[in-house]
Amino acid sequence: MILPAAHATEDPISSPCVSVCALDATHAYCIGCLRTVKEIGAWRTMTAAEKRVVIAACEERAVTRQPLGKDGKPLAG
Repeated sequence: MILPAAHATEDPISSPCVSVCALDATHAYCIGCLRTVKEIGAWRTMTAAEKRVVIAACEERAVTRQPLGKDGKPLAG
């Protein structure tokens, strides 16, 4: 099967999953990959552009989230 040229040159984007799957109920995203449940569920059907948007959002979440303790709860600051 030959892919259309637009897809043939596009680099595949790997899932940001790090196999630490637990939902942070306070922020409504996974504490491992920082994706929302909706983003995780849609990942396989997203275009590369959509995946880049999600990855950028995850990077922003990593910068702005409150650090969590070993119990998964936000550290008192």
